[in-house]
Amino acid sequence: MADGARCSRALILGASVVSIAALATESSFAQTAQPQAEGASSERPKQARRKPAKPQIAQQATPDSMNARAQAGTATVQTLDTITVAATKTKERAIDSLAPVSSISLDQIQGLQPNRLSGIFYAVPGVSFQERGDDPATVINVRGLQDFGRVAVVVDGARQNYQRTGHNANGSFFLDPELIGGVDVVRGPTANIYGSGAIGGLVSFRTKDINDVLRPGERWGVDLSGSYGSNNNRGLGSVFGGVRATPDVDIFGGAVYRTQSNYKDGNGTEIGNTNNQVEAGLLKLTVRPALGHEVKFGATFQDYQYTIGQMNTGPVATAAQRALYQGSSVYGSDAKNYTGTLTWNYSLPSDNLFDSHVSVYGNRTDNDQTKTYHYSTGGAAYCGAGNFGNNISGCVGDKRSYSLDTFGIDANNTTRFNVGDWRNAVTYGFDAFQDDVITTDSRGNSNITTPSGIRTVSGGFIQLKQNYGTWFEAVSAIRYDRYNLQSGATNTGGDRFSPKITLGVTPVAGFQPYVSYAEGYRAPSITETVISGAHATGGGPAFFVCPDGTSGLFCFLPNPNLRPEVGKNKEVGFNLKYDNIFSASDSFRGKINLFRNDVSDYIDLVASTPIPTGFGSFSQFYQYQNIANARIEGFEAETMYDAGGWFIGVAGHYIQGKNVQTNIGLATITPRKVVTTGGVRLLDRSLILSAQWASYGANNDVPAGYVPSTGYELVNLYMTYAATKDIVFSASIDNLLNQYYRPYAIPGSSTDGTTQNDVLWTSAGAGRVYKAGLKIHFGGA
Repeated sequence: MADGARCSRALILGASVVSIAALATESSFAQTAQPQAEGASSERPKQARRKPAKPQIAQQATPDSMNARAQAGTATVQTLDTITVAATKTKERAIDSLAPVSSISLDQIQGLQPNRLSGIFYAVPGVSFQERGDDPATVINVRGLQDFGRVAVVVDGARQNYQRTGHNANGSFFLDPELIGGVDVVRGPTANIYGSGAIGGLVSFRTKDINDVLRPGERWGVDLSGSYGSNNNRGLGSVFGGVRATPDVDIFGGAVYRTQSNYKDGNGTEIGNTNNQVEAGLLKLTVRPALGHEVKFGATFQDYQYTIGQMNTGPVATAAQRALYQGSSVYGSDAKNYTGTLTWNYSLPSDNLFDSHVSVYGNRTDNDQTKTYHYSTGGAAYCGAGNFGNNISGCVGDKRSYSLDTFGIDANNTTRFNVGDWRNAVTYGFDAFQDDVITTDSRGNSNITTPSGIRTVSGGFIQLKQNYGTWFEAVSAIRYDRYNLQSGATNTGGDRFSPKITLGVTPVAGFQPYVSYAEGYRAPSITETVISGAHATGGGPAFFVCPDGTSGLFCFLPNPNLRPEVGKNKEVGFNLKYDNIFSASDSFRGKINLFRNDVSDYIDLVASTPIPTGFGSFSQFYQYQNIANARIEGFEAETMYDAGGWFIGVAGHYIQGKNVQTNIGLATITPRKVVTTGGVRLLDRSLILSAQWASYGANNDVPAGYVPSTGYELVNLYMTYAATKDIVFSASIDNLLNQYYRPYAIPGSSTDGTTQNDVLWTSAGAGRVYKAGLKIHFGGA
């Protein structure tokens, strides 16, 4: 880990040096040519008939969210006009996509001043989170599906597959919001061509790049940002800068430092161990070696220092007291994430045969933990005199480690041609990744609950996108997936073809209904397939002897015959796009969707029928099994009206999800979310005042033993003021009403039915938070 620490400091230092060097660049170096754009958001999607190619010097395009425009306080809130490739791997505006697509711009992220990722997704329908206050990792839930890769999460094209089994969700990732330049979300398996496993959806993050900082005509630029928040001492400092070293070479870098202390929930209760510290940095080098070609090297590093687990909050002498006050083991944690990417893009307006993208990546997550506290004074016989612990979580001072290496490739090309009045785009490609999980735990149970192993997943696809005139569009695709999983004596695999077809019409300008059917395929994870052995007793008596000869509270059984999950999604949608409705500059955008996703062979942890023991009746076996079906259906809407001087929008969803076999609701559903956003632009649009009201419904239809989530109302206020074109002040109040809320259902313990208190206490969000920030831009030609 010493080498990793040196690497982290070197990367952060290097990012800072790039920014400082850019700041120090002499403005006398005139920029002789503008470099080629990297898929800019303001350009129109390419058609089969194109204008002749322009010289490379003239191909500079406007970035997704022009930084200068944002700093002038005039940025539009119509993010559905953002160009995205998430649904079809071809450029199109989100509002024109025949899919449930949402985009989040850099302008939005900066205005929200988020402390963690969930804060930027308030107004995105169908998206929720399962977070712990003492764990800075993020767990994204799309349409009620999460865990084990059901939602594909990519950062600059690199898959984020980290997973650790415990009192937390089974699948998370680390990403600081200050690093993000934009986000695309596709709900449901509509984006099946994007990669294997995404039966719930796709969330694609783009980290900041040079066009997010440099303005038109600038050769170099630097953004310095800082903010402070209450509840409790939330501090942030960042620097991002870049320089166009030549017309064909860009260098960009940045560094982030974030810290906070323990926060209080809406009831005024301090949540222990919610303090953390984040150091992060990124470096990018972009080279355009020839006309139409672009090669980008990217590296991102993040280091999260935090403490996970909860201490007892009262006496634990009796069973009743333990149910109320007993916490958990506590671990000092150091999680490091390293991501490296190499991407090649080729595109020319005059070339209809080749519009190509190839990306190779590596992603490593290391989470090293040291036990610092045990919830009882027992365990001397196991841990040694004067020490505490047990054979589940180890002893105080013990170390454990969770490591995941993911390596992957993604390659595709689009060929465009016309047949009469039909404009056609054929996109074809392949992708593959390999996960290598290594878990070490000296005296605890983590080797059992998060087993080591290697999983390889690959696939290929072909898609035909057709447009006839301005009124008809069809998208048809077929994807082939296969996987292989190896761990110990287990060697298993499978494959499948998954189809997609979407038909849309535009009978009148601005109104585009469509229907879609898509299937997705998720291979079982290493943990689901090979988890095996006794769950340790924690120092108490063993209830059962397991087939492998070990004994414990219960037995995990492997399931090498586990079948992959298949999602079959039916969707009806409406795209609404109108300009100049009541005035010459107003606009309305809306996307409305009705869907039903039937997931066959849904994988869940199933307990055997309880049998009597000397201590009561308990289940002897726990095994991941394919249940008959899970059905998730609902309604989603995302709308925004922008009149220039003011804007208002409503977004949200209503979702139901059940185990069809038992008719019991899924614990991961957020049944109702309605978010209203409104604001005004004043002082020649240099001052933006806005408010957001988010109303959430409780999930009461949950399996036995779960504590339902709470219904709640969150009101947030935001202010952005551009004092000059280079200096922007921001302020906000989160949770204005100081509400106590728990956004997801809490599971009970597997052996005694009592609640997992560490999850219950840390699931509560922060109470009222006041924040203020400042951003300063430097730049020159």
